[in-house]
Amino acid sequence: MADELEFDPQIDTSVPHSARMWNYWLGGKDHYPVDREAGDQFREAFPDIVAIARLSRHLLARMVGYLAGEAGVRQFLDIGTGLPTVDNTHTLAQRVDPTARVVYVDNDPLVLAHARALLVGTPEGATHYIDADLRDPDRILEAAAGTLDFDRPVALMLMGILGYVQESEDPYGIVKRLLDPLPRGSYLAMWDGSNVVTGPALDEAQESLNASAAMPPYTLRDRERMAGFFHGLELVDPGIVSITLWRPDPDPFGPPAEVDGLCGVGRK
Repeated sequence: MADELEFDPQIDTSVPHSARMWNYWLGGKDHYPVDREAGDQFREAFPDIVAIARLSRHLLARMVGYLAGEAGVRQFLDIGTGLPTVDNTHTLAQRVDPTARVVYVDNDPLVLAHARALLVGTPEGATHYIDADLRDPDRILEAAAGTLDFDRPVALMLMGILGYVQESEDPYGIVKRLLDPLPRGSYLAMWDGSNVVTGPALDEAQESLNASAAMPPYTLRDRERMAGFFHGLELVDPGIVSITLWRPDPDPFGPPAEVDGLCGVGRK
């Protein structure tokens, strides 16, 4: 078991938080008993979550590599960034071009406490952290404008976060509001949980967990609903696919197996 973190009165240790649970699944140490309990409960219902957590980190590396490399993007708005780990967005982007500028956004006080680790980038570029919720896009855009130039292309990164925004909270409207001020040539890169492999059994497990209030409610979305986030954008090949199948690294044993996570990159 991980050593207990130093207590911070701003951090509610009685309620599990997605960023800390994700850190637990990734094998990190920044989580509390309530996060481990909820994480274990979810893993019981859906054992593949640990593999998906780790596969999503590889996906981030491939997507940022594409955006900073082939697509030539030099600005990134990463919302729901979670706790620092190996190869964060700024590390990946500034490895391609040291002048890249990255703004991170999260609403967990523990992530805020680690912001200094997120902000260590190249002197030629810029990294900044905003304490805000995805559900407040206007606040995010206003704060991000202090670091990013909205006259130049920006990559909006929503990696594993939109499932926590329920349909009643208008997730499609939130994404549209975030994309609206970004210029032509900007990108949306995202992934989120789905039921493409496990099917109804995963839906039932997720509904049961949501009803238990043991963890933040999460919405699984199929390809059609995921496609709604890319309305008006030009999907980059190979389109909306399992997170393992988006431009995978060469493998002599053939293409990797699909998992219950869908992703895509779209150009404005």
